[in-house]
Amino acid sequence: MSEQVNKLIAKTFLDIADALETGSFGARPKIAVTGLGSEHGEENMLEGAVMAAARGIDVTYIGTLSHPAVTSVYADCERDLLDKMEQMLSDGQIDGVVTMHYPFPIGVSTVGRVVTPGLGKNIYIATTTGTSSANRVEGMVKNAIYGVIAAKASGVAEPTVGILNVDGARQAEAALKELAGAGYPIRFATSARADGGIIMRGNDLLTASCDVMVTDSLTGNILMKLLSSFTTGGSYESVGSGYGPGIGTDYDRLVMIVSRASGAPVVANAVEYAAQLVRGDYRKVAAEQFAAAEKAGLNSILQKIRAKAAPAQPQQEEVKAPPKEVVTGEIAGIEITELEDAVACLWQAGIYAESGMGCTGPVAMVSEARLEAAIEILTQKGFVAQS
Repeated sequence: MSEQVNKLIAKTFLDIADALETGSFGARPKIAVTGLGSEHGEENMLEGAVMAAARGIDVTYIGTLSHPAVTSVYADCERDLLDKMEQMLSDGQIDGVVTMHYPFPIGVSTVGRVVTPGLGKNIYIATTTGTSSANRVEGMVKNAIYGVIAAKASGVAEPTVGILNVDGARQAEAALKELAGAGYPIRFATSARADGGIIMRGNDLLTASCDVMVTDSLTGNILMKLLSSFTTGGSYESVGSGYGPGIGTDYDRLVMIVSRASGAPVVANAVEYAAQLVRGDYRKVAAEQFAAAEKAGLNSILQKIRAKAAPAQPQQEEVKAPPKEVVTGEIAGIEITELEDAVACLWQAGIYAESGMGCTGPVAMVSEARLEAAIEILTQKGFVAQS
């Protein structure tokens, strides 16, 4: 029997096993893993990819290493890796990707998933990287919807939503209750503490009193790091499914984030998380949830939040964007609350720029050719500290 026939038979059995496990017959989800940049070495990322492939997922590994269990695509630097990853997503060669860094646009943030130590239950942390909005309360309201989308697409039929007791929680609670009262179907959780309510304490985080825990992304990022590595001393994330998929209105790329400290088990779980989202038709779920929220008046609720937070200012002339350019240069060190002003400042100077979110925080993105000039302008205007 030829090797080609053997591979065909093996693939057939894998497809049958996958169908029996998921109840869905058809092509297996195709998920890529990028291998460069891990603090634990490239071998760690490849190990996670191989572990995921053993669970019946069609895995592509992008990096310098290879293994017979996965499809290998060679890339020897992060730029080449990013280019190939983007091309594969655009061409439909893969359904999603697990990577350690991605500059999501403002409005998109990731929903992490981790096992809580109290009862060993999954909890969705909304959100963990990226920025849903420069306005904290608006961002948390959006994060609640993003968390519901991720949980529903992963198989949680009616996820319960709680809000972590951080700054802005009460305002977010009022906005979400207004949204629910206008018809958006959200199921609020109740704190396990004696006084109950949908505002969650730290105890609720440990016991997963809610399926979706709403917070700001910086707090969410810290929570993911703590819960993922609390048994290892912090240097190796061994628990959970990573920082999750980037979700936002009209955003249709399935990009899953893991940390440079994430170990092979977390990488494998992140690939499985991505596969669940594909099987759960996350794009359809997202479209339905955004449509339901908009029907219930989400935009007007968010406008009221922004109006309340905005200081009275004299009307200024609108700054128009210069002709669009390819932006691959990143300028870090800008406060999130000043990011849009920094972009407008560059537009005024005739430099096309976009706001984004890198792995270390907010970034203004410009063309490589204009990067030096843009940094000088933002430094002079006080958006970036002197180096």
